Amino acid sequence: MSGPRGVPEQERSPYAGFVLGLDVGSSVIRGHVYDRAGRVRGSSAQKVESLRPQAGWVEIDPAALWVQFVAVIKESVKAAGIDMKQLVGLGISTQRATFLTWDKTTGSHFHNFIGWQDLRAAELVKAWNSSVTMKLLHSSCRLLHLLTRSKRFLAASSFSFTTQHVSMRLAWVLQNLAEVQKAVEEENCCFGTVDTWLLYKLTKGSEFATDFSNASTTGLFDPYEMCWSGLITSLLSIPLSLLPPVRDTSCRFGTVDEELFGVPVPITALVADQQAAMFGECCFQMGDVKLTMGTGTFLDINTGSRPQQSLGGFYPLIGWKIGPEVVCLAEGNAGDTGTAITWAQRLDLFTDAAETETMATSLEDSEGVYFVPSFNGLQAPLNDPCACASFMGLKPSTSKVHLVRAILESIAFRNKQLFEVMQKEIRIPVTKIRADGGVCKNSFVMQMTSDLLSEDIERPTHLDMSCLGAASLAGLAVGFWADKEELRALRRSDVVFRPRRQRQHYAASMEGWARAVRRSMNWYSAS
Repeated sequence: MSGPRGVPEQERSPYAGFVLGLDVGSSVIRGHVYDRAGRVRGSSAQKVESLRPQAGWVEIDPAALWVQFVAVIKESVKAAGIDMKQLVGLGISTQRATFLTWDKTTGSHFHNFIGWQDLRAAELVKAWNSSVTMKLLHSSCRLLHLLTRSKRFLAASSFSFTTQHVSMRLAWVLQNLAEVQKAVEEENCCFGTVDTWLLYKLTKGSEFATDFSNASTTGLFDPYEMCWSGLITSLLSIPLSLLPPVRDTSCRFGTVDEELFGVPVPITALVADQQAAMFGECCFQMGDVKLTMGTGTFLDINTGSRPQQSLGGFYPLIGWKIGPEVVCLAEGNAGDTGTAITWAQRLDLFTDAAETETMATSLEDSEGVYFVPSFNGLQAPLNDPCACASFMGLKPSTSKVHLVRAILESIAFRNKQLFEVMQKEIRIPVTKIRADGGVCKNSFVMQMTSDLLSEDIERPTHLDMSCLGAASLAGLAVGFWADKEELRALRRSDVVFRPRRQRQHYAASMEGWARAVRRSMNWYSAS
């Protein structure tokens, strides 16, 4: 999984410029060097280790992440057979809503990265969502919506906190870590998601910023006003001074300090990973849908230039901002996709994830066995951080093959669940669906999802869409590619999955799985 991969010497173009796209994900850091034809010239990857110091806590060691990040850059460039000085732009895609606070003077961090899957603020989330303050907020915003018909007030009338947003986990940090409290009082504390911290480190502290896509995923940003939310930050007593300036997604953020790589490489894109994948998939038009199946599942729809809110858990996000162009998305997600497959592999249900497709297709069905993928709670539309992961319907005849099929079926069922909410509440006609992420290599999951959605789903030739999206945005900023039309012409599909079975074929299984999900809810106490 780690180390560089290059292309044959005779295919290398030593005199042309190149862009480097990086994706700092929850489980892997990947880097790809791209030429002007959009071809990968050299690659590297390293696994990211998640730390779980307590039940429900998910952290990453910043020092270890930094060493790996720098190594992936060097190894990718080496694998491409080029010099650092040939890089015309660096684009960085990052996991979202994973954050850090650090000392403004020394640059030392106060704690580990707190991951987007972390549940330490679950009790705080529950308390706030049931508070009198939130009830008054909802009532006031409903009244204001009636008077003004403003979608912003309609969105606020159904707003609720979740553990996946930075907001509540940052509030938890400010309430529980004395060192951070002291630094805030002394105005010596910086806050940043992964992109902000990497920019800060790459520039030796000279640049402190984020982009609109990353800011919009924190739960602290107002996508209607395109700025940090004074209401949310004041409610949670989060000083606005902690938060970084927000810049365009594709622009010149600064240059890498020469001491790192010997040359000042331009940093020309910061972007959140799902928005990067959306851009890499060329989902540029309203109604375009991206289905990412990686560590988690993320279903995004392009909603045009205006944000759209859903009552069922689809959140309005900024996809990207390039000059005057703002593209908005609505997103729903499921927290455990690749994590469920990795967990099953650790239990020796199979040796290689590639085996699972053959195992699943060797059976007609799972014989009434259902899996609930909820190691980190259930997200939209159920929004239950206290749900448990479980197998149900086990019998003496159940084999590991049944268990594996049940796990893969649960991924497809969650895709169907998210898609139904999107169709019901966003109400924008779907123009196309494109999939990416490691799990989309599994044709069983892809075909079953196509059947359940009754939609064609494209799988690209190049699966690391977050890297490609980051590189594309970086390239646009320096004129490496002229425009989005040029990028669209470079895109290649591997296969299109078309529905083979009517969705009614799965009706009984889907109902059985939904029943298993209901029985897994509210299993744990919030504390």
